Amino acid sequence: MELEEYIAPLDVRRLPGLVPYAEAWEVQKELVRLRKKGLAPDTFLLLEHPPVYTVGRAAKDAANLGAGEEYLRALGAEVFWSDRGGDATFHGPGQIVGYPILRLKVLDTHGYLRDLEEVLIRVLGDYGLGAGRHPDYTGVWVAGSKIAAIGVKFSSGRITSHGFALNVTTDLSWFDRITPCGIEEFGVTSLARELGREVPLAEVEERIVTRFREVFG
Repeated sequence: MELEEYIAPLDVRRLPGLVPYAEAWEVQKELVRLRKKGLAPDTFLLLEHPPVYTVGRAAKDAANLGAGEEYLRALGAEVFWSDRGGDATFHGPGQIVGYPILRLKVLDTHGYLRDLEEVLIRVLGDYGLGAGRHPDYTGVWVAGSKIAAIGVKFSSGRITSHGFALNVTTDLSWFDRITPCGIEEFGVTSLARELGREVPLAEVEERIVTRFREVFG
């Protein structure tokens, strides 16, 4: 019997405060390394980042970073070129970021993305929002605006990393400085904007964990 069979099925970790992107990236890398060896369970990290713009592997250049990296840093945000999928996006306070480090039973990249979307669609449904998918773009949408971005990485051993970012009470003006996910024709929104009220992040996190367990078993 392999070691990983003795490991608890899912370890949910809520990292406190605003976690710098570089720090969270290193945590993910270490968890991926341990998961490959069967020395760590499937882990679901939930956290917030301080203001940071990240660019994924789909970006061919810095065109979607608006006025450029120096300008964005002058605004008080960091800029990172990441090994996740997708293009440019923003992370910041009021946004719940989820990083699942999972060993998939089958490497179904399309199915995994749809499952992440399903988790968030169900969470938003808990708040009475009719969220859904876009036929051309990954992510979760409400009334033509993107409310959650998704960008992931698959490592050897069918291990996932990176994940999703759900705008809850996010200051959406940060997105105005870039072309989010390289999509020019649609805007972004947040749970607070759609509901017209503030929503406690801890409450949304609890719903995310519940729905995550439902979808991923």
